[in-house]
Amino acid sequence: MAITDRQNPNAEEKKKLFKLCPFFWQRRTTTASSSKPSFARSILPARRRLRLDPSSYLYFPYEAGKQVRSAIKLKNTSKSHTAFKFQTTAPKSCYMRPPGGVLAPGESVFATVFKFVEHPENNEKHKLNKKSKAKFKIMSLKVKPGVEFVPELFDEQKDQVIVERVLRVIFLDADRPSAALEKLKRQLAEAEAAVEVRKKPPPETGPRVVGEGLVIDEWKERREKYLARQQVDSIDSSS
Repeated sequence: MAITDRQNPNAEEKKKLFKLCPFFWQRRTTTASSSKPSFARSILPARRRLRLDPSSYLYFPYEAGKQVRSAIKLKNTSKSHTAFKFQTTAPKSCYMRPPGGVLAPGESVFATVFKFVEHPENNEKHKLNKKSKAKFKIMSLKVKPGVEFVPELFDEQKDQVIVERVLRVIFLDADRPSAALEKLKRQLAEAEAAVEVRKKPPPETGPRVVGEGLVIDEWKERREKYLARQQVDSIDSSS
């Protein structure tokens, strides 16, 4: 009795389909393999747009009953214009200057943070170099060039807002030198210098505008004064 090899009919059908539609099987394989990376991308945290210095804490000199200052530098490390905004859990005792703004790619700004330090309860000595309950949240939002900062931007585009960092407050002993205190003093000085620069009016470029939009070229104005002076001199000499 002769034994004949029987092949699986389903396998034969698959071979025929592969010969007729090879791209169908390639597409199924590609789709199955690409579904996992897309899912992974969806759960990854959003890439930060700002670089902060300091990056985790805001340092304040401890002076009970006084308003003290801290400083932080923000730099836009993205390739697009980025708006930033501060929020705090202690709005009655803390505020920021500026509270927000827009940075061009590569641009940086110093922000000054003000905080009122309350007296410790029951006349207990405050523990320095310890975290305070106050927190500061820094958020960012991608914007188009030319857009001016308004707080409502972050409400209108909530889905695009990134929480860059939540900063905790640490108090430093103002009478004891330390590396953190020296760095804070340098940053405060740079922040004050930046504020003074922003106060200055922008330098005048091009011709001056006089009256209702009349443009006068400075060279032409000097020439007209010179000709008028020549006419006066000639009249005086003839008389």
